[in-house]
Amino acid sequence: MAKSSIKRKRATPKAKGNGTKSRSVRSFMSELFLKIALAILSSAALLFLREPGVKALLKSFGLGTIPLFIWIVTIAVILWQSRWSSIVKYWNYWVGALIFSAALLGVMALFRPEITITGISLADKTLAGYAGQFILGTSWEWAHLLTIVLIGTVFVIPRHSLNFVKGAIRYIRQVCCDRIPPLAIGALRLTRRFFVWLFSITRLLWGKVAARLRSKPVAPEAPAMKKPAKKSAKIPLPEIKEPMPEMAEELLEKPAKRRKAKEGALALNLELPPIGLLDEAPQTSFAQANDDERGRLIEEALASYGVEVKVLQINPGPSVTQFGLEPGWVRKYKKVIEKDQYGKPKLDKNGVPKTCMEEVSKTRVKVERITALANDLALALAVSDIRIEAPMPGKALVGIEVPNISTAIVSLRNVIESPTFKKVAIKSKLALALGQGAGGEAAVGDLAKMPHILIAGATGSGKTVCLNCIVSCLLAQTTPEEVRLLLIDPKRVEMVTFNDVPHLITPVVVEADKAVDSLRRLTMEMDIRYRKFASVGARNIDSYNQNPKVTEPLPYVVTVIDELADLMMTAPDVVEPLICRLAQLSRATGIHLVVATQRPSVDVITGLIKANFPTRISFAVVSSIDSRTILDAIGAEKLLGRGDMLYVPPEASKPRRIRGCFVSDEEMERLVRYWKEWAAKNFTPEADHVAREFATLPLERLDIDPLLDKARQLCVEASHVSASLLQRKLHIGYQRAARIMEQLEEEGLLESGESDDDFDKPWGDEP
Repeated sequence: MAKSSIKRKRATPKAKGNGTKSRSVRSFMSELFLKIALAILSSAALLFLREPGVKALLKSFGLGTIPLFIWIVTIAVILWQSRWSSIVKYWNYWVGALIFSAALLGVMALFRPEITITGISLADKTLAGYAGQFILGTSWEWAHLLTIVLIGTVFVIPRHSLNFVKGAIRYIRQVCCDRIPPLAIGALRLTRRFFVWLFSITRLLWGKVAARLRSKPVAPEAPAMKKPAKKSAKIPLPEIKEPMPEMAEELLEKPAKRRKAKEGALALNLELPPIGLLDEAPQTSFAQANDDERGRLIEEALASYGVEVKVLQINPGPSVTQFGLEPGWVRKYKKVIEKDQYGKPKLDKNGVPKTCMEEVSKTRVKVERITALANDLALALAVSDIRIEAPMPGKALVGIEVPNISTAIVSLRNVIESPTFKKVAIKSKLALALGQGAGGEAAVGDLAKMPHILIAGATGSGKTVCLNCIVSCLLAQTTPEEVRLLLIDPKRVEMVTFNDVPHLITPVVVEADKAVDSLRRLTMEMDIRYRKFASVGARNIDSYNQNPKVTEPLPYVVTVIDELADLMMTAPDVVEPLICRLAQLSRATGIHLVVATQRPSVDVITGLIKANFPTRISFAVVSSIDSRTILDAIGAEKLLGRGDMLYVPPEASKPRRIRGCFVSDEEMERLVRYWKEWAAKNFTPEADHVAREFATLPLERLDIDPLLDKARQLCVEASHVSASLLQRKLHIGYQRAARIMEQLEEEGLLESGESDDDFDKPWGDEP
């Protein structure tokens, strides 16, 4: 069947109360009411323009009444034409024009002409009346006017004004720093900080006004109702003669449908949950007002140690801000005698030859000199710790990651709705939303290419939240026909929320012995799939599902283990071989592993396990030894916690810093509730043949130890067999030897309790 690509649309929430009435009230208030108010104010102004009113205006503003009248007429025309939103949108230009008008009144106040208008002499007041005299002040008139003009310029061109002030102050400090007293240098710094503060306030207000304008609906009501109706016609539904607005909203709330199974397979009404089940984090700006100041502090701190750098990039992120530094030059000079045009040395007043310093050579600053000053930079920036990435991937810069004052929450929905995730989700069904990078960009991974993930982190660092985000992302983007889940939770409380979703191939496993049995069944399922691939000549699961001979496609199987350390403590000689065999061979069969642990030690994450898990994620760990164990590099011990992680994709050699996604318990409960309701109607346990076949896989063949034949031969040769004898002869551990003894007793080769006395000894004596 042809695939139907239907974009998921978010249902428009219904307005509370009478929405039509509220819209009509807003329309009346925006046009008719303002026009009536302007007419009333115009009538009052005409009544005021009599002899007493004219005298009051001339006393207050003088000839400045003319620009005042121009302002009133301009605002009245804008409000009459319902273009008042332009005043809010370009508020800084209007404020700048108002300040320049005040400066014009101040200039007019400098003159006191012998002019008498309607019996009022402007010589007693000023050309601009009392208002101009108030603006001008009684002393330092030109200083007041210059200050007003500068403030107006800052509002009109804030960025250019700030760059000009920064450049002027930098030039003054470089040219005549030794000649300026410390008090004047302090005044220059205060001036620069004032302009930085004014610019940051302007940018903050501008962002809030722009956000408020974007949040308000501007389009009229009629086109807004026509547009969803046009898109909803693409969804295959029964014909409706007269679609009502309620029906249009219901069509928008319908989730996008997936393709059905191939002919001959179980045809299910497969639907994806709507994206509205996930919460949307508030749109916050990661940029901070003091980023430029911190960049200047970095340059000055390194310059004080003789390292010349220049901040070229500032990438604000949800938890850290990345500063891109360009290394400067190490210059060497020599003293040279100045000569005139005839080649003779120039002499000063005392007859001594003049000398100057001439640059001989220059070399780039070594990266090691910057990385060695990490602690000094943290002290200068007043932060706990910083991370230096040298160099930045794909750039000739040194990256310095400085923690933000406050961190932002990265919601799972925001990453899923990003263009980066949609681009990956088109090609793969196992797209994972990981979080946002240091610059605020979405971090997305493809589990089919990874193909397995190893996660480590201390308690409370965000490891379990990351696993919940991975499972929730798969539930929000895939159906039980496409992906099945095997969740192993030795902690018993972390993943029981997903216990009723139809994606599970077996209920959430919480006991260690059942976890081992599930891994064994998964290994057998992998072998069965390879035999199916060989029967049709397929190399992987994608080519097998697209083969015309296949009537029932195979789903992907994602296995999530929340705590590997508990399984390794229970049965290390069984769990490690099973995990390594799955990691080595299961990629082509569509079986992928996501393994997490809070103890990244060498006895849990062995070298064989690390070799088969190229993709690794490390949250905050205790020491650099744990960081080397999981990442083969230091850096994870400097993470901030609460979702701050280092991500090593399979194609990269250096870790990438990411702020992980967050999914709440309410969001997970909504997803589980949706799939439970869907399964109650369309997916009964009797129809789930994949789970039934997985549960009926025989474990007896897997329980047989490969060394059992040698143990049988020892039973024939020796008159007395003990666990210590098997340890010495077969070179195995005590637990494996005890299990072989139990299998020999079940076969009748040993009598029950024959070697119980030897179990208390660490090493038994061979008879």
